[in-house]
Amino acid sequence: MQCFIGIDLGSTRRGITNSRSNYDTASAVAKQEAFIDTRLTLFRRELDGVAGLEGQVEELIEGLERNFRLEQFLEQLKDLQETCLNNGDDLRFAKIRKPLGDAIDETFVRLREKLVELYAPGAERKSDFFRDLAGSVYMQLSEVVAEESGVPFDAMLNVYDKSIIEVENRPPAGDMSGKFLRALHRVMTEEDHDFKATEESVAAPVKSALEIGLEETYVVGTGYGRVRLPFPKEHIRSEILCHGLGAHLMYPNTRTVLDIGGQDTKGIQVDDSGIVVNFQMNDRCAAGCGRYLGYIADEMNLGLHELGPLAMKSTKNVRINSTCTVFAGAELRDRLSLGEKREDIMAGLHRAIILRAMSILSRSGGVEDEFTFTGGVAKNEAAVKELRKLIEENYGERTININPNSIYTGALGGAEFARRAVMEAA
Repeated sequence: MQCFIGIDLGSTRRGITNSRSNYDTASAVAKQEAFIDTRLTLFRRELDGVAGLEGQVEELIEGLERNFRLEQFLEQLKDLQETCLNNGDDLRFAKIRKPLGDAIDETFVRLREKLVELYAPGAERKSDFFRDLAGSVYMQLSEVVAEESGVPFDAMLNVYDKSIIEVENRPPAGDMSGKFLRALHRVMTEEDHDFKATEESVAAPVKSALEIGLEETYVVGTGYGRVRLPFPKEHIRSEILCHGLGAHLMYPNTRTVLDIGGQDTKGIQVDDSGIVVNFQMNDRCAAGCGRYLGYIADEMNLGLHELGPLAMKSTKNVRINSTCTVFAGAELRDRLSLGEKREDIMAGLHRAIILRAMSILSRSGGVEDEFTFTGGVAKNEAAVKELRKLIEENYGERTININPNSIYTGALGGAEFARRAVMEAA
């Protein structure tokens, strides 16, 4: 089966490994994710129509993916444990080598028990990054184990800090088919599900889908760091072209696209074929983009995903004067010192971001019908709320498209460029 792959390694997606400088690794992870998504699509097609699974295919696919991620996580956790033990053999730790190794092993026993719970049905994870999930809990548990065993806590941290960098730059490399089959067994035996189909009847179509060969036919890369991607120049396309075409593929009647990513904001006008006819983008800095929101989240000691829901609780309009990342912290602290509520400040920040985006859209040619919002910020409900309000105020009624998979719009456009490159050459 031919596969055309688009990889969008912008300043958000390239952080998939939390290793912002290693584009080779980030690219390898992105390709792996593309093949995982393809397998899930094939499973969905094969499972549709299986007796006893009527109306439960999506529930099974969700559980299958969740348990597959657990298999990946356990593989990386094992890799991290072995790497920590290897680094614990360093000459610096010669005098405590044995107790340090025992303490590392005990920490990982507890770590595994605690983190597996994050993949239970209905569990919420603040992050999907391996480093984020493992790091904070390792710090807590290793401090306890270090005290119990008499091993210096600094030694536990030094070993971990060196090891996590090595591990996060090694994508999970185990047998993908084996992981999917183990994941299938897990989901079919979970008490939270009541599948009427038997595991045997479900396993047959899953195995059939796993037997389909996937050929990496052509890859196109885009994103903030595209010039550093490990691809030839003819495999690189700009984010503007990819987001324009990707939005057109998602919503063929799209004429205006707003992409607010981690590093920049782009207002894009496209024709009825998804070809870019005009665009504007922010200049010089990342003010009002995803990185700005990330900085605000750090200042407020919140997760990035918590900003939107907090802003939605606002009951008062608070005017924010600056979307400059450099001055954001100072203004934030000033507002708090004046007694403003956090939710009202957050709502004001989101409005300021969208006002800036509206200015960029205006310079690109305004907002035509239909309008498609892409990029990571499109998943922020407070930003979407302000966008809908300001578009209606300035342009009247418009069809506004926001896809749950909006962060993949650029990658989708890249995949279509890859397909065209092969088909046009045939």
